[in-house]
Amino acid sequence: MYGNQGYAMPPKSERFELRLDEEQLARVDEWARDQGDDGLSRAAAIRELIDIGLSAGSKGSVRFSDGEKMLMLMMGDVFKALKIKDSDSDPDFLAEVIYGGHYWAPKWEMQGVFHDHVDNPRDVSHVVDVLDMWSFIEEGYEKFGAAEKAAIAEQVGPLGKHVQLSGFDGNSESSQMSIARFLVNKMDRFARFKGRDLNSHHPTYGRYSRMVELFEPMRSTLVGHGLSADQVAALLQA
Repeated sequence: MYGNQGYAMPPKSERFELRLDEEQLARVDEWARDQGDDGLSRAAAIRELIDIGLSAGSKGSVRFSDGEKMLMLMMGDVFKALKIKDSDSDPDFLAEVIYGGHYWAPKWEMQGVFHDHVDNPRDVSHVVDVLDMWSFIEEGYEKFGAAEKAAIAEQVGPLGKHVQLSGFDGNSESSQMSIARFLVNKMDRFARFKGRDLNSHHPTYGRYSRMVELFEPMRSTLVGHGLSADQVAALLQA
């Protein structure tokens, strides 16, 4: 009967039992209340969250909310009305993606925007610690006299002759190198290192981690003065 009247049969569903703890249920209910003026029922919210999770887990495609789709289409109309040229985005292409459901296409066509990389917070923390430490090391070393610098070189060896942050390995530590460059060149943090390549061309994670571990207790004692020559030598030897 439904076929004769042009109606589509509703998709077949299957009931199953799902157990959630109180915290998870509270988070689901809170999310459901935030969806539109009337919110969603708990069951509808769980179905929607499952769909979102499965779509987000698909590395081959992107997902836009209904609101984002409308905004993208509206922005495309604005681009056309203003006759904007040389844009990094193609409104007509994105419109075709939305209308046709070709959500795999943006990752093919716009790889610089639609990618799966997200900086690891531990990498960010490590890079910040390293840049902070090396700021103190370089500042302190620059104030030393010739005798102190010679003593460091004799005590430390080759690493004590060119006391300067070498950066992070572009092959095995590319994420950390990218974070450092972004902090320095785009966010104007740690200005001392601005303009440097920050590619060490050799792994530095282990050595820097040991140096940071040794530096942390020193840092709280540096108020009003910098690192001593002995402290710099100890850090470089770590």
